[in-house]
Amino acid sequence: MKSPLRLALVGDYRSSAVAHQAIPSAVALAAASLNLSAIAEWVPTETITSSALFQHFDAIWVVPGSPYQNDEGAYLAITCARENNVPFLGSCGGFQYAVIEYARNVMGWHDAAHAETETEGRVVISPLSCSLVEKTGDVVLKPGSLIARAYGKLETNEGYHCNFGVNPDFVQALGDFPLRITAWDSEGDVRGIELPDHKFFIATLFQSERAALRNALSPLVVSLLQAARR
Repeated sequence: MKSPLRLALVGDYRSSAVAHQAIPSAVALAAASLNLSAIAEWVPTETITSSALFQHFDAIWVVPGSPYQNDEGAYLAITCARENNVPFLGSCGGFQYAVIEYARNVMGWHDAAHAETETEGRVVISPLSCSLVEKTGDVVLKPGSLIARAYGKLETNEGYHCNFGVNPDFVQALGDFPLRITAWDSEGDVRGIELPDHKFFIATLFQSERAALRNALSPLVVSLLQAARR
């Protein structure tokens, strides 16, 4: 019998967070749909001091809940997944931090900053023009992208809980790098990214895990477990 997949949930658990309520059910539903066993383990950011912590995990998910108790721990988890081809999912805060990690460590923007936690540097993640706290909205997916293949369609309606997103001034610079923007809202603002040459690396500003609250599958969680199984 195969050992259960081990999924690291990187974040600081709060019982009041809607996404945190949804995540265990989202993993369980996805695992059942694939007829496999999966164990999702919360990894508090304050415990992350070395990438060696992740060597026994099959996938890494940086979950909503920024700013994290240890931001550097969250960034270290993302770097570990990106550099070692470990299946990765980031949602909400995980998306924001994945963009900054990429800007700093791949694009060479060492001063890339998050407006929620930093007052100096190049503001890559900035306040949204309109808050998305407990809002829903339509999302358009790029044909042929990993996200679109996961959903099996080119449009979806998703839930959010955030006040920050990709600075529009940063978007054009991404065109010169492998990272791909593959999801947008109806106004054309960035809502999802992926790395095409990675085993599985997707991050979204929306929280696809909320589907579990209505007992529905999150296509991204299903795809994450599929990638971890391969």
